[in-house]
Amino acid sequence: MIECFFDCSSPWTYLGVHNLQPLAAELGVPIDWRPILVGGVFNAVNPSVYAARDNPVPAKRDYMLKDLQDWARASGLAIVFPPRVFPVNSVKAMRGCVWLQPQGKLVPFATAVFEAYWGRDEDIAQDAVLADLCRRCGIEPDAFFAGIAQDAVKAQLKANTDELIRRGGFGSPTIFVGGDDMYFGNDRLPLVAAAVRRRRPG
Repeated sequence: MIECFFDCSSPWTYLGVHNLQPLAAELGVPIDWRPILVGGVFNAVNPSVYAARDNPVPAKRDYMLKDLQDWARASGLAIVFPPRVFPVNSVKAMRGCVWLQPQGKLVPFATAVFEAYWGRDEDIAQDAVLADLCRRCGIEPDAFFAGIAQDAVKAQLKANTDELIRRGGFGSPTIFVGGDDMYFGNDRLPLVAAAVRRRRPG
């Protein structure tokens, strides 16, 4: 009933993925995790993101950083905007999420990626960082790198990204309830919960 399209390169997605899990457990509904490349979404349908990064409104930027910390505190997370590498190339990490999903290891790996990038300022584009995260999650690094090099894995990540665009998505995280009811962002989770409850008989 809940689909979540996500890319680990976004702090708001870190919040959304973290907060969606207990919500879905409380509601008793599964989550279909759909790894994407949000840069591909921006390039196709939301290039205004790049303009806002290049020419930010100072007051809006400052408030966004405060808002992020308010949400992080409320969610029990430590989020630090990476001072060295932003935006980050998340393609290998997201291919890893695709490869690990059938093995039931997507969530622990994605969580480790979020924590590394948004908590410890580690460059998740680097093989050494990804190998360390694999070891932390009980994943064999050589198998991981062989897996993410598979054409089928690359194609699935692109297909997920294209599907989100086709269904009207423009960023990460994007959540669908019941296949056709779209919500964008961590702060829409109360509306997601309400949508799930509305669809229940009685």
